[in-house]
Amino acid sequence: MVDSYRETYETSLAHPAAFWLGAAAGVDWSTPPRHALDASRAPLYGWFPDGTLNTCYNALDRHVEAGRGSQDALIYDSAMLGTQRRFTYAELTRLVADFAGVLRDRGVGKGDRIVIYMPMIPEAVIAMLASARLGAVHSVVFGGFAPKELAARIRDAQPVLLVTASGGLEPTRRIEYLPAVAEALALAGVPGLPVIAKAREGFAASAADHGWLDWDTEVAGATPAPPVDVAATDPLYILYTSGTTGTPKGVVRDNGGHAVALDWTLRNIYGAGPGDVMWTASDVGWVVGHSYIVYGPLLAGATSVLYEGKPVGTPDAGAFWRVVRDHRVNVLFTAPTALRAIRKADPEAALLRDYDISSLRTLFTAGERLDTDTFHWASMSLGVPVVDHWWQTETGWAICANPRGLEELPIKAGSPSVPMPGFRLAIVDGLGEEVEPGVEGNIVLKLPLPPGTLTTLWGNDERFVSSYLQAFEGCYATGDSGYRDSDGYVFVMGRTDDIINVAGHRLSTGAMEQVIGQHPAVAECAVIGLADPLKGQRPSGYVVLKSGVDVQDDVLAAELVAMVRRDIGAVADFKHVTVVDALPKTRSGKILRKTMRQIADGVEYTVPSTTEDVGVIEQLIGTLRPEIPESGTLQP
Repeated sequence: MVDSYRETYETSLAHPAAFWLGAAAGVDWSTPPRHALDASRAPLYGWFPDGTLNTCYNALDRHVEAGRGSQDALIYDSAMLGTQRRFTYAELTRLVADFAGVLRDRGVGKGDRIVIYMPMIPEAVIAMLASARLGAVHSVVFGGFAPKELAARIRDAQPVLLVTASGGLEPTRRIEYLPAVAEALALAGVPGLPVIAKAREGFAASAADHGWLDWDTEVAGATPAPPVDVAATDPLYILYTSGTTGTPKGVVRDNGGHAVALDWTLRNIYGAGPGDVMWTASDVGWVVGHSYIVYGPLLAGATSVLYEGKPVGTPDAGAFWRVVRDHRVNVLFTAPTALRAIRKADPEAALLRDYDISSLRTLFTAGERLDTDTFHWASMSLGVPVVDHWWQTETGWAICANPRGLEELPIKAGSPSVPMPGFRLAIVDGLGEEVEPGVEGNIVLKLPLPPGTLTTLWGNDERFVSSYLQAFEGCYATGDSGYRDSDGYVFVMGRTDDIINVAGHRLSTGAMEQVIGQHPAVAECAVIGLADPLKGQRPSGYVVLKSGVDVQDDVLAAELVAMVRRDIGAVADFKHVTVVDALPKTRSGKILRKTMRQIADGVEYTVPSTTEDVGVIEQLIGTLRPEIPESGTLQP
């Protein structure tokens, strides 16, 4: 019996078809697959091409049919409202079937897209699963995104319907969603798109104000919809990630490979299964929320916690420990940002003493690199293994992890441990040649990628290939750099492009530059990600003014911050702008963002030989190391 990491990993590479067909036995199929990999369209690969199934059935109905309908499937905990609600598998199945009936009666069918723009409430999970039940394709957009960003996703996905709610709750304010949705529909050129809105108390706008459908009214008259069989290779969802050109990239996740991979990871990476409680402290708008708030725990028959709140301020830095205690959480998954926020507010973890967290077995982190100080603080404070693991929106699950359900490998601070089954990871130089252990290079994944990873970009195979598969022949380019040590542990050092990581949110500095460049006073600009002790990175803007412009620096900065907030959203956390005389460039006109970032972070840098004017860099050194006030907290 294969039960160690090394045996499992080597088997997955040597005999991938047998390995993944074996893993597929954990999923209920309408038509069981006889073939694992479809390479007929390489480099666009597909998994389980002859299999059919329904993801929602696997996440809900089959557990009820197995006699576990009375087990909790979802626990909703709103620190914002001070309320909790539990949904058994039987109850959640009924609610999802009812809302699927609403969608079906409004014309939603197999392959149709619906956009979901929701806060962290049970209806968000219900809408996702109802879409899957019909064989439709959902695209969840984080509720904090501005109308312009929502509109871009609507234009690309071309949905037949949009699902939303009155608004979201923050510790100090309420965010109205319905006006933002109306603006986004107008910007996308589809003002008449059908909308279903869940009413929440305390918000000004209502569905009736816009002539939209009310969630509760629709559900009251619904006829439940049964699961619809789809091909394993049919899309389950589209999730948009930042694009360096300013156009979001719609990552496509399939049904079959996704179900097999997430079922496997719950048991083997997280060590969780039926009856266990998993809490992923993220948002359903991000890939982490898709994989490990909604689909992963339910596919494996575990109980998932849906938390509407923050790590601090709702009401204090003991919020996480309260949730662990109240719901007897076994596995907690959060971002390092949340841990840093808790540590900042409660450095001695004094509030932890008020809560019994003995149920907690493991703390997992992802979304950004777990710094060693936070790792040691969390390890000592909680007294449980703290496991960093590394993955991307595109992969859908961990590229590197410490598989606690398979074998409890030693944990190394600063490393997400080792590659997971199916990921043929290599560290290569600029020419694609593998480098020696200890040497930093580009992290690539040799094709084919394992099940559950992206199959393409929505409606754009060509962009999928050009964005990920062309830089290194036969490989998927992760866009990250790093190295392997002599034990085979991977250390991820940072991005190789202009995507920065703000509190676990991947954001494009290029998109921010596009916004800033629209200001009439700005001639050119650069946005770089500065190292931040709390959030990992934070964006900082540097602008060159047009000749003859007379504007106060503080006034300009306030206007630019407002523009970024309007067009990208508060999630960007863009607060710092500096006016400079010039930006350092190569002779071809490329701004030296990496060099600027290195200077600003106070690390060693080398001025490229192609630099047009070294004097510009020398003049910027003082400017690039400003005294910036500490940033606030942001929960992914």
